[in-house]
Amino acid sequence: MQRLLMCLVGLGVFTDAALADESVRRIDERFATTDVTETPDFQKHIVPLLGRLGCNGRACHGSFQGQGGFRLSLFGYDFPMDHENLTKGDNPRIDREQPAESLILQKPTLSQVHKGGKKLEPDSWQYRVLERWIQAGAIGTPAKRPDLLRLEVTPREIQFSRKDETVKLQVMAVWSDGAQEDVTPLCRFQTNNDQIAEIDATAVVTAREPGDTHVVAFYDNAVEPVPVTRPVTDLVGDKYPTPASSTPIDQLVVAKLRRLGVVPSDQSTDAEFLRRVSLDITGTLPTSQEVEAFLADGATDKRTRKIDALLEQPGYAAWWTTWLCDVTGNSAAKLQKVGVNQGSASREWYDWIHRRVADNVPYDQIVSGIILAVSREPNESYTEYCRAMSEMNQPKAEKSFATRSTMPHFWARENFRTQNERVLGIAHAFLGVRIQCAECHKHPFDQWSQDDFKAFAGFFGRVSYGRDPATKDEFASLMDGLGLKEMKGNDLQKQMVRLVSDGKTVPFQELFVTSAKQPTKPAKGEKNKSKTLPATTARLPGGPEVPVSQLADPRSVLMDWLRSADNPYFAKAFVNRVWARYFNTGIIEPTDDLSRANPPSNGPLLDYLATEFVRRGYDMKWLHREIANSQTYQLSWRPNETNRLDERNFSHAVPRRLPAEVAYDAVRQATATDAEIREMQTDMSDRAIAQSGTPAKGQKAKKVNNYALQIFGKSQRENNCDCDRSSEPSLLQTIYLHNDNDTLALIEQSKWITQVLQPVPKSTPKEAKGAVADPATDLAQVEARLEKARAAGETDRIAKLEKRLAALRRRGTKAPEASAVAADSEVPKDNAKAAVGREEVIRQAYLRTLGRPPVAEEVARGMQFMDDASTPVAGLRGLLWALLNTKEFIVNH
Repeated sequence: MQRLLMCLVGLGVFTDAALADESVRRIDERFATTDVTETPDFQKHIVPLLGRLGCNGRACHGSFQGQGGFRLSLFGYDFPMDHENLTKGDNPRIDREQPAESLILQKPTLSQVHKGGKKLEPDSWQYRVLERWIQAGAIGTPAKRPDLLRLEVTPREIQFSRKDETVKLQVMAVWSDGAQEDVTPLCRFQTNNDQIAEIDATAVVTAREPGDTHVVAFYDNAVEPVPVTRPVTDLVGDKYPTPASSTPIDQLVVAKLRRLGVVPSDQSTDAEFLRRVSLDITGTLPTSQEVEAFLADGATDKRTRKIDALLEQPGYAAWWTTWLCDVTGNSAAKLQKVGVNQGSASREWYDWIHRRVADNVPYDQIVSGIILAVSREPNESYTEYCRAMSEMNQPKAEKSFATRSTMPHFWARENFRTQNERVLGIAHAFLGVRIQCAECHKHPFDQWSQDDFKAFAGFFGRVSYGRDPATKDEFASLMDGLGLKEMKGNDLQKQMVRLVSDGKTVPFQELFVTSAKQPTKPAKGEKNKSKTLPATTARLPGGPEVPVSQLADPRSVLMDWLRSADNPYFAKAFVNRVWARYFNTGIIEPTDDLSRANPPSNGPLLDYLATEFVRRGYDMKWLHREIANSQTYQLSWRPNETNRLDERNFSHAVPRRLPAEVAYDAVRQATATDAEIREMQTDMSDRAIAQSGTPAKGQKAKKVNNYALQIFGKSQRENNCDCDRSSEPSLLQTIYLHNDNDTLALIEQSKWITQVLQPVPKSTPKEAKGAVADPATDLAQVEARLEKARAAGETDRIAKLEKRLAALRRRGTKAPEASAVAADSEVPKDNAKAAVGREEVIRQAYLRTLGRPPVAEEVARGMQFMDDASTPVAGLRGLLWALLNTKEFIVNH
């Protein structure tokens, strides 16, 4: 029956619609013999076949230059262009009069010279498909035709049990008119990990090593992944133990681990948990007192209470605001021409987000304040706006930019002015999508085409930053009144800074939305400098066209789409990125590549988190609690035999290097006094985790070493990529902790060392007070200076330095009584100003750096080290230096 139907279609008796309820057989079967009469479809069959043969790949005719004078769209996204290039021109690839003489048949069979080699056999089904299409007139794609709805791949999931086992996939294309066709021979396939599973051109999947991955089928603009699993152990089915799984997260993680035969690690110790969760939530080490109190607490709910407490600490809002500034691109270097004072726009951006994170404003509302931003408040005139901004930029401003209802600086960056830049930036920040490929051609691993990219850009054509033509009179009046009419450039900028400091109102640039009928000048950097009208329509990914010319602000449609329950990106992008901050890897990895060909390692887990996040009103603290309270997050980093190779299924904690800002603050905290640490926990002004953005040229943050942040991988916020922040170890990081002047100075000048070793009473002789300084260190410095003085022949200076050197050598030979440490039995434990015993000093050093008390062996080594040092101060400095240079200190585990 099906054979008869296909013949009738070829004769024009039936149309495709007649087959709406009939599944069409594979094309290699239908064209297996020479008597076929069916006419292949250009979009359904010809273009996918050319892709399967590699004709429209990068290395062949899909390159931007083409090959041999013939070009196809890369990955076959532009059907009209492909048809025109095949059928027209001085040397068309199609010969309708003599189909067999067509170059599209002659070259791939090597009947004529073909640099791409042999691609076709003259008696193959592929050859007959192309020939039959030419014989029927080489018809292109009609203007109205059914849309491809989806691919249905069978089986939906593959579970292997042994190496070299095979499974063959079947791929069915489903069209909007109800037609279905087995398109397996026309698909391209890839494996996401060929060490786990391989897939060949015939859709045969072969098991390799144990583990899990996906194989992916590509056809037209559809992409469909299929999970592949081969158990790591024989602990499957009834043999699998019953690990604790009290939360939905744990249940979904364990469900995946059960299929793999992977058993989760044991629970982390209390000390490990406290250090881990403190660093993750607040970007701050727990204090010694916090560690001791937590370890002494016997309550069963102490971890939950600690999570709640951490979410209320200033460090939470500071650290997660910094992260949101990373994602949204808060770069001072790209905002230098925004505002009056250099760096002020970056600080305003940070403050605006910080206020909302501290108040736990729902995530979608924060994004709405960015996406729909304009500079002026409702009913605020331009002059009133300038007055408000001028007042906020005064040295002792009482009002904060954070009180403004929206945050326009996101749109004011130098690298976010063109429509294409805005598409890329918004797709990255709020969709977690790498859409760069679609700017020029079809995305190779997703459904995004160049047409989709251009249609999406239509939402941003009327958003402008600069001088609103509608306020030119107010602007001119302000300039005239200030005597600035003739000033330009740097002179104007400097004068405006002075005027604002004097309490004057100066004109500001603003973000505004132009009228749909108003011509706009393209932003700087666009090739076309003439005035153009913005697009009248735009289209959301996978959605219908939107008449944006009829909307007061086209971005409102975009924001509504982001919030919609069926949005495939918005909530998932956020929860996936947050998850990655806690686990070192995302459920989708990389975290900004939510493409169809890069599916989640645990789809049900990602769906649960995203669905609940939306249902709970985009409550960010709910998400942090849900993750941190799970047993999955609280697992030990110590692997067992089943999970030691697991890197993507969350069966154990993964030790991860501290983020740049957290690492730098941790070094400062480890060397600070208890009082200084308490101040660091409450006052974020000097914390690295609370810096507003990448410092502009010449700008330095107080007490923050920007070189240190750079070598530890702080995000520069210049690219649309989460990889802009690096967590990779490097030699420079090791050198910094080993012997950089900044690190050595923090240890050398540590008041904590003085506090615990040398609390000298006022009546103590000067010689004893002098023991606070390390004679060995001073000796080396004076010896170096003396050597330089001798080389320079500075007689007077030589005499002074020799005298100083002799005094230092005498001091270094003083009896131990002049040192700081008393015997343990002599230490008054209840006197905060008194020296503490050596064991307690060592214990405190471990607590403040590693977040745990030392074991007996570590105490013994520490005491021996201090005994061997020239002075107790030198010994403790050395111990502190050693702890700062352990892997345990620089990683979160």
